[in-house]
Amino acid sequence: MENLTLNIGLTVFACFVFFIIYDLAKKSKAGKFGTLILFLTLGLGLFAFLIKEVIVHLMEKS
Repeated sequence: MENLTLNIGLTVFACFVFFIIYDLAKKSKAGKFGTLILFLTLGLGLFAFLIKEVIVHLMEKS
């Protein structure tokens, strides 16, 4: 049960972070290129965190 809750929580967290990045780009009037840069840089940190969780999960299984 806690594994399912953790997966749902991380998914909601990831969606919320992407919403924050989108809102930041919109409020700062970053334009298309600026929005792309924001998503690449800030989204990369979130992506690295999620990949770390997947790798830890795979290592614990084996």
